[in-house]
Amino acid sequence: MNTAFIVHGARSSPKENWFPWLKEQLQKLGYKVYVPQFPTPENQSLDSWDKAFQPFLDKITEESVVIGHSVGVPFLLHILQNLHVEIKASFFVGGFISALGNERFDSINKTFIEQDFHWQSIKHHCREFTLFHGEDDPYVPLDKAEELNSHLHGELIVIENGGHLNAEAGFTEFPQLLEKIRQL
Repeated sequence: MNTAFIVHGARSSPKENWFPWLKEQLQKLGYKVYVPQFPTPENQSLDSWDKAFQPFLDKITEESVVIGHSVGVPFLLHILQNLHVEIKASFFVGGFISALGNERFDSINKTFIEQDFHWQSIKHHCREFTLFHGEDDPYVPLDKAEELNSHLHGELIVIENGGHLNAEAGFTEFPQLLEKIRQL
């Protein structure tokens, strides 16, 4: 069975942005969709998110896709490098792997980006990577997506006037992302 895991970012929840819309669209396509709630901003750490995700690990199969937004991206990289299965695809939205230069976010994202990423293992556990990034993202500069993609060698799609690709930027739906998932 096709499964999808949608991971929100800092100061967010499964009910925000395009997550509910994407969940509904993927369910219509026959996916079993999981959108866990992670602790944020209080108690936000790689360890606390890892604990929150433990019940979902055994649901990841060769037919799975993972979708991460913002700090959900380095979290999913952590999950991917430790998997024992190769999943179909990863979709990373507004992602990064290093400090943003914004103390409000860098302080709570610290444990996610200060880990050692095992790129060979990450790429071994996922068949394809697609990255979406707003060319004018006010939180995560475009060069952060380019830095991430330099390790993944995936497809980087830059969206004009996309901002952080969240509700604040008008993204309560995300048809471009849905279309990429459909193409699998």
